[in-house]
Amino acid sequence: MEPRQNAWDKDIGRIDEHARTIIAHSPFVLLATSNADGACDLSPRGDPAGSVLVLDDHRLVLADRPGNHRLDSLRNIVHNPHVGLLFIVPGMNETLRVNGRATLVSDAPFFDDLTVQGKRPRLAVLVDVEELYMHCAKAFLRSSLWRPETWPDRGGLPTLGRIAKDQLRIKGVSAKELDEGLDLDARTNQY
Repeated sequence: MEPRQNAWDKDIGRIDEHARTIIAHSPFVLLATSNADGACDLSPRGDPAGSVLVLDDHRLVLADRPGNHRLDSLRNIVHNPHVGLLFIVPGMNETLRVNGRATLVSDAPFFDDLTVQGKRPRLAVLVDVEELYMHCAKAFLRSSLWRPETWPDRGGLPTLGRIAKDQLRIKGVSAKELDEGLDLDARTNQY
């Protein structure tokens, strides 16, 4: 079945006023990359809303912040510059999709504008926008993502410390101690 024409026409290929507004209000974006062989990676990126900078109608930039230290996204961009971004605004069912080519930047005049809580990033991801369009609300509506009354009870889910202890077979430390260390690291090493 061929998509309707309006499904193709919604790609405006540039950052218009509406996209700028959504990007400015999004504290969370997913960055999709793949390596030269096509193996994919999807990385969550979070900063205060307004931290992704729109440089002009065809370029945006996001800071690279400390994460799991695997550097999958960065290594992938070096070998394959094609990226996808999905901007999410809490409470908004529609998302903004951006596809383009990324470049890693280690310094530029806009780096001071990427500083959060006094921390200037060491690297940034500059994206030349090739495709840009709104994605419909159906997935968020089906999942009831923004409805807290539908969320699972966290008591029935394992903690990251429990998962790490079991999956990595960590000895000599309890899952509770791992959780405390992971929580401290997450709170103190954000930037």
